[in-house]
Amino acid sequence: MVVKSELDRLRLNYSSIELGETEIMGDLSTEQMNCLKVVLKTAGLEVIEDKKSILAGKIRTIIMELIHYNEEQSKIKLTDYLSKKLNYSYPYLSNIFSEVNGTTIEKFCLDQKLERVKELLVYDELSLTEIAWKLNYNSVSHLSNQFKKRTGLSPTRFKNLKYKNLSPLGDV
Repeated sequence: MVVKSELDRLRLNYSSIELGETEIMGDLSTEQMNCLKVVLKTAGLEVIEDKKSILAGKIRTIIMELIHYNEEQSKIKLTDYLSKKLNYSYPYLSNIFSEVNGTTIEKFCLDQKLERVKELLVYDELSLTEIAWKLNYNSVSHLSNQFKKRTGLSPTRFKNLKYKNLSPLGDV
């Protein structure tokens, strides 16, 4: 909504606005581009023009949507899903992502899953077994081991502390 509002205010024509991506029709002058960068920066957003960074951002967005908002996650193989969604081979996507973000898709995905586990533990609506199944873990012990390795706490200990200081999704 912020992007749409600013594009309208600057009288820039666009053909689509989606999460993480906007397609502007025609070429922008240097002045228009600088104006757009300034107004988006004040809203906490940025213009990314580098194709590798754009692709890496799309990968991040797809993973975050898959983990945080998709109820059918347990049936989806990430490598196939990313390749199909972005029309590139997974090794290519993996190389681009690592180059741009300095981490692997797998580590980013694990970090997102653990943040989702924290959310679900805080909400206290699902058992640990249900959380493990929902997030496609092989077992509760696998989830618990990864959780403890990353946070220093067992899921049960975390839940008992009512730990609500979650990291913003974009910072993970």
